[in-house]
Amino acid sequence: MKHLKVDVKVLDQRLLENMPGYATSGSAGIDLRACIDHAMVVQPKQCELIPSGIALHLANTNYAAMILPRSGLGHKHGIVLGNLVGLIDSDYRGQIFVSLWNRSQIPFTLMPMERMAQLVIVPVMQAEFNIVAEFPLSERGAGGFGSTGKH
Repeated sequence: MKHLKVDVKVLDQRLLENMPGYATSGSAGIDLRACIDHAMVVQPKQCELIPSGIALHLANTNYAAMILPRSGLGHKHGIVLGNLVGLIDSDYRGQIFVSLWNRSQIPFTLMPMERMAQLVIVPVMQAEFNIVAEFPLSERGAGGFGSTGKH
């Protein structure tokens, strides 16, 4: 497997003892930790912006980083991302923040250095738009939401 070299700036020294990394050899995401000083309660239906303690330099416009929720936090506690998916462009150099949203009816306590989200590096292609008057016909055509059935 090829590895992409990504420069990481550690902004919270506590991470040096527990750097974000892949949990297993098959993991697609790197766990991001809540770099907060004290336990924080995320109230029901509220969003909080949480620092991750790191900044990235992807250095290649063919890649971006995506922040995704952790499935266990979402399923068990209703903790997902306030923007559903976070996108880190290749030219962003600042600290990565995570917008945590408590979609449940129960307050959630986030502990310092707790794993709160995951970061995935993905390939990106920038499109060059070609203006046309019509598209070639297809079997589906302009059929949208639900047009292909429930299956």
